[in-house]
Parts: sequence; C-alpha cells; structure tokens
Amino acid sequence: MVTKTFFRKVALLQQELDIEIKKLLEIEEEKVVIYQRILLQIDLSIRALKKLRKSFSFESIADEVTFFKIYKPYFISQYIFHSKALQLEISKPTGGDKILKKYFQTELKILEEQISEDGHFYDYYRRKATYLDHKYFTTNSNDLKMKMSFHLYDFDEEFTTTNDYKLALIKANELVSNYLVSEIEHLGTGSRTSTDGNTKVSWTSSKVSLIEILYSLHLSQCFNGGNIEFKEVVRETEKNLGIDLGNFYKTIGEIKNKKYNRTKFLQLLTDNLNKAIDFNDI
Repeated sequence: MVTKTFFRKVALLQQELDIEIKKLLEIEEEKVVIYQRILLQIDLSIRALKKLRKSFSFESIADEVTFFKIYKPYFISQYIFHSKALQLEISKPTGGDKILKKYFQTELKILEEQISEDGHFYDYYRRKATYLDHKYFTTNSNDLKMKMSFHLYDFDEEFTTTNDYKLALIKANELVSNYLVSEIEHLGTGSRTSTDGNTKVSWTSSKVSLIEILYSLHLSQCFNGGNIEFKEVVRETEKNLGIDLGNFYKTIGEIKNKKYNRTKFLQLLTDNLNKAIDFNDI
C-alpha cells in the first residue's frame, strides 16, 4: 500500500466516525445509552485503524509521526472522552442545580489536577513543539533517560509509541473540561423549574415516588398516546410542579435494581384508594 492511499483510508475512517458520532448524538434517547453506542462505534473504528496500520510500513519518520501524533490520538481521545462522559452521567447525583453545580465543579477540579501531572509533556504539547517528535511519536524509540510508562512492555509495538496515548489523554481531558463547563453554564437555563414562582400545586412526597408514577404512566402510554419521550414528560412535570427531578434515569435504574418492593409507592396509592372506597370516603 502506498503512503497516500494509507493516509487517505485513515482520514476516511476518521470522517466516517465523526459522522456516526453526530448521528448518535441526535437520537432522542437517554445519554447513557447514546454514549454506550458511541463507544461501541469508536471501538470498531480503532480496530479498523489498527488493522490498517498492521498492513502498512512507514516510509519515513515524518509519516510515522503524522500517524501517531495526528491521527491515532484523535480516535483514542474520542474513546477516553466518551467513556468519561458516560461515567459522569451515570454518577450524576439526583438533585437540583446547586447539587449538580457542585458535582461538576468538583469533577472539573479533579480534571485540572490530572492535566498538570505530566507538566513537561503538557508544556511541549501547548507550545506546539516538534523537536522531540522523533522520540515521542515513533515506534521502537525508547530513551531510557526519559520518563516512560511502567506498562511499556505490555504495549503493541506496531501500534504504540511512548507518548501517543499521553497526547490522546490530554486532548480527551480538554474535551471533558469543555463538557463540564458547558454543563455548569446550562444549569438553570432550561425548563427545569417553574419560572414565575407561583406554583399553586406542589409535590410534597419524595422525588423517587413521583418518578415512579410518571414512568408507569409513560409505559402505559398515558401521555400523547405514547408518542412522547419520557424526558419530555419529566420536563413538563418539573415546569408545572416547580420541582427538579435531577437524574431521573439513574433513579429508574435504582428502582429496577431493587429485589423487593420495587413499586412501593404505587402499592401505597392502591391501598389508600381501596380503603377510601371501602369506607365511602370518596
């Protein structure tokens, strides 16, 4: 395979991955499911990239640096970023804007500390330096005088250099940082709560109980004949009742994971209604 053909195929693989990620992000589905699908797609792309690399021999150091400094870090950074985004979504606490803001700010602080761990290489990246590219981004160029990973001998020598993963991690952390800042900025800007402050009816039971009711009604197609996303049902309820239900998908997951008494609140409603009917309280 000639060099131009190799890089054309690599660029096409990157372009196709970009398109697939954008398509998946437009799907009306919970973020956890979307991120899982994206990770599967990225995994397929990385496997295809690795197969391409194995079928090609670089003709120059410049070509090798281009692959390991420009192309491969893109694919790996996308995988790291979406893995982190998935974890952030799964671990997101149930609560209002104040709780979520603290959560995102804490994660941002942790991220900033991680970014500064390898100060020398981070400076090299930020200054767009190139004088050590031949050591950082070519295979079989380990310099024992330089700091190296403890996992060096676990790497695939044909698909790994000393620093391409470090570069991918830096790029991924930048994406995560932008994601966290965006989440913080968007808190309180949607229809999470009633804006006029004059809600006449307020929900005074637990948020878990309300989510339990809404989800059962949604599954029974009680809203718009079933032609509505559950998250829209939640948002409208939040707006009309002046409440923030937080990460409702996480709450549903917790309900599903219960071994006993999964629908405790629905059973309580049934019992109270039956008692009222029996004693003619209606």
